[in-house]
Amino acid sequence: SSGINAEYGREDPTLERHFKGHKDTVTCCHFNPNMKQLASSGMDSTVMVWNFKPQMRAYRFLGHKDAVMSLKFSPSGHLLASGSRDRTIRLWIPSVKGESTVFKAHTNTVRCVDFSSDGQSLLSSSDDKTIKLWTVHRQKFQASFNGHVNWVKTAKFSSDGRLIGSGSDDKTLKLWDITSKECIHTFFEHSGFINDVEFHPNGTCIASANSDSSVKLWDLRMNKLLQHYQAHGSTVNSVSFHPSGNFLLTASSDSTLKIMDLIEGRLFYTLHGHKGPATSCNFSSTGEYFASGGADEQVMVWKTNFKGDDSAVVSAPKPIKREKKTKSDHNILNVGSVAKEVSVASLPKDCSIPDSEPVNVGPALYNLPNTQTNQIDEKTDPENQKDIFDHPTTTRLEPQSIPPQLAATLEHMVGQLDVLTQTVSILEQRLTMTENKLKECLENQQLITLQIKPND
Repeated sequence: SSGINAEYGREDPTLERHFKGHKDTVTCCHFNPNMKQLASSGMDSTVMVWNFKPQMRAYRFLGHKDAVMSLKFSPSGHLLASGSRDRTIRLWIPSVKGESTVFKAHTNTVRCVDFSSDGQSLLSSSDDKTIKLWTVHRQKFQASFNGHVNWVKTAKFSSDGRLIGSGSDDKTLKLWDITSKECIHTFFEHSGFINDVEFHPNGTCIASANSDSSVKLWDLRMNKLLQHYQAHGSTVNSVSFHPSGNFLLTASSDSTLKIMDLIEGRLFYTLHGHKGPATSCNFSSTGEYFASGGADEQVMVWKTNFKGDDSAVVSAPKPIKREKKTKSDHNILNVGSVAKEVSVASLPKDCSIPDSEPVNVGPALYNLPNTQTNQIDEKTDPENQKDIFDHPTTTRLEPQSIPPQLAATLEHMVGQLDVLTQTVSILEQRLTMTENKLKECLENQQLITLQIKPND
C-alpha cells in the first residue's frame, strides 16, 4: 500500500514544511530564485528569511517601524526589497549581517515592491495613489505613474520589462508603457478592489485577484477578458503563475489556496492548510514548490508534485467556452469539472520550534562589534539533513550595545535632519526661481525703457 500512496503522493500537492516566527498576519512570501531561502513579511513589522540549508538558522530582519506589506527577491537573489506602512522601502542583503539601505519612497503606505527581470529597476506602489520607478543602484528616482484615484495595492513588471500592470482600490487595472510613462489601457470591468496582479510568463495576458472573490485573466493583445473564475468564497488576496504558464495559484480570505488549470479553464485543486485567511502565495522559479502565508501567522511550503508541462514551451491560456453557470460548491463557469480537495490532516515538522528562535538582525548602524558570541547548540537529525527545507541554525548576532531608546532617538534625529536637508533644498530652488524672475523683470524694464526713450 505504501507503493500506491507514494504513487498518489507524486500526483497531488503535499505540504512539506511550515514555518512559525511571525507574531501577526503574514502579508507576503517569496522564494529566493537560488532556492536556498524563502522570505516572508508580516504585520508585526518584520521580514523573516527562512534558510533551507541544514545548519542555517532563520533570520528576523528588524528595521521597519510599521507593518511590512510586501517583499521581493531580486532575480539574482542577492537583494531583498521590502515595502512598509512606515512609507519606506528597505533593500536587504539576505544574510546574517542583515545589512540594509532604507529610503522614504512614498507619502503613504508602500503596498507593493517588484524588481524588473534584469534586476536594474525597482517598482513600488502606494496608498498615495502613485506608482514609482527607481534604480536599484543608489535608489535613484526615475519616474512616477499617476492616474489611479485610490490606493494602488499592486504594481508589477512584465517579463520583458516594457510594461507595468497595476491594480487599485479604484476598481481598475491599468497598463503602463515604461518608455513613454503613459497609461496605455485601463480595464474598468472589475466590480471589486484589485488586490494583486501578475503577468503571464509569456506576456500575453495578466491575472488579477479581486475583492469580489473572482480571479480574472485579461488578454493584452485584444485588451479583453480571457478567463474568469468565481471559485473562492471570499476576497482573493494573491495570484502566482506556474513557470509553465499552464496553472495559476490563488490565495483567498476563505482560508484556501486554489490551483486553476488555465489550458482546460477549470479549477484543478483546492488546498486546505491555513486556519483563517490565506494572504499570499508564490510559485518557486522552477515550479517544483509553492509557498503560502496567512493570518494564522504561518508560512507553508508545498511540493507541487503534479507535472506542470512536459514541453519547454510556455503555453497561453485560451478563452473558455462559457456554459450555463451552476450553483455548485465551486460555481465554475464551465460545468462538469471536478476539482480535487487536498486537506492537511496534521502539520508536518515545524521549522521554528521554541528551542531554535530566529536570529534577530537589526539595522547595521546599531549592530556594534562584540567579542562574545553565543553559540547555538542544536541537535540535528542526519536523515533530515538531506532535505532542502531543513531546520536552520547559525551563531547568534552580537547583542546591540546601544539602548533601544537611544537608538530610536538617533534614528529620529537622522530623520529630522533629512527633512531639514530637503527643506533647505526646496528653499534654494525657490530662491533660484525668484532670482531668475527678478532678472527677467529687470531685463524687461530695460527693454521698455529703451523702447520709450526714442519716442520722447
